[in-house]
Order: sequence, then C-alpha cells, then structure tokens
Amino acid sequence: MTRPTRARLAGTFLALGLTVSTAVPALAAPSTASAAAESSFSPAQRAEIVTILRDALKNDPSILSDAIVALRQGAQQKAADDALTHVRSDRERLQKGPDYTVRGNPQGDLTIVEFLDPRCGYCRSMVPVVDALLKSDSKLRLVEKLVPVLSEKSVLDTQAIFAAALQGGYEKMKRALMQDTTPPTLDRIRQLATANGLNADKLVTDMHASSVAAQINENLAEARLIGLDGTPTFVFGTSAIIPGAISAEEMREQIRTARKEAH
Repeated sequence: MTRPTRARLAGTFLALGLTVSTAVPALAAPSTASAAAESSFSPAQRAEIVTILRDALKNDPSILSDAIVALRQGAQQKAADDALTHVRSDRERLQKGPDYTVRGNPQGDLTIVEFLDPRCGYCRSMVPVVDALLKSDSKLRLVEKLVPVLSEKSVLDTQAIFAAALQGGYEKMKRALMQDTTPPTLDRIRQLATANGLNADKLVTDMHASSVAAQINENLAEARLIGLDGTPTFVFGTSAIIPGAISAEEMREQIRTARKEAH
C-alpha cells in the first residue's frame, strides 16, 4: 500500500472516530468533528467504509499508528497555538518582572522572556549565548523567569537566588549557583553567599520569606500559562515560543522575525 493511500485511510479513520473491534480505546469516543463526518454517510456507506478499514488494518496495521501520530500532532499543534494566544493576551504580565530580573536594555524594542531552572544543564549552557547576544544587540530586553521544575534542589537554588535579591545580590548568587557543580545544601549556599559578599544568615532566613514564595509561585503560574514543557524556554516577543537550548544564530533569526511582526 502506498504512503498516500495509507495517509488517506488514516485520515478517514480519524474523521469517523470508528469504534470497531480493531480500534484502540483512546480513539473510541467520537469527537464533534467525527460525529459530523458520520452523519454525512448513509448506513450502507458507513458499513462499507468499516469493512474497507477493517481489511486495510488487517493488511497494514501501521495505518492505526499513522492515525495516532496524526492525532498527537494535531493536539500538539493546538497546544502550541493556545500557548501563543496566551502570550499575546497576557503579554504585559509575561514581560513584567522585578527590576533585578531584567537584563539588556530596559527600554528595548523587543522583549525576550527566558524560563530557566538554575539546576538545568541546558540552561547553564545557554548563559554565555545569552550574554553574548545581549552584548551584541543593544536594543534587546530580556526578562528572566526562574522556575524550579527539575527537583527539590532546584527549589533550594531558586529560593537562595530570590533571597539574595533582597540584598541586591540576585545576579551574583544566580551565577554562583549556576556555575557550581556541588549539590546545593544550606551549608553550601552559606559558603557561596559569604564568598559573594552577602549576609549568609539573612539569606538563609529570607529563603522562606513570603515575597520569595510569591515570586516563585508567580513564575510557575506563568509557565503553566504557556504550557511550559521544559527548560530553558524562550518567548520571543509575541511571535514564538522556543523550547530547549538553541544556537546563537537561531536566537538571532527568531529576533528578526519577532521584530518584523511587531512593526
């Protein structure tokens, strides 16, 4: 059976939402679209289609996997579209942050929002890329959103970074922890705080401050809003959400696209 024929059969299978003995439970409940498709066929036509599909599935079971892949791809595309809709409708909220989380030009013509976990290896690998990008483009504004999504160690690091911000040491503590290869403990956090000229006792106490918890919760809420599926994730203006560690050239390409859409 040719690939185009298989694709058409897979599409028909999805459109009808058939509940035949060879169907999987996940596809058993017909959608509104499938109900509409069913109503356009007579009982005789529907019976004939069921027979054709059963025979096709017997001869080439991969048709079913094609249908499942198409279903997943459709769901992923819808999720991506919904996420961008939220980015556009909640732009002000997403692009807002405490002054210490804003890098580059505060009055820049384009804002990039970066969601990152301080324990994430890919996030750490992006630090020099982002640094160089901000240095080379004086019109960029970047807002960092720390989200502890990997482990309890991520929570500890994030609390320490936001607690350091209460002493004006956000950037110092963030870089110290993201460069550190030692698993975070309160003792290690104290050492790094002292090494960076911060009051270690105050920092450890402030890790449990209500303002620190509020900032973490807000960042996590914004991450859910855009359907965050991993770190790092970059939001370029209102034009694209790009997950993962990406190259400097891809960053520049996304920036060019976002600027074109904004003007």
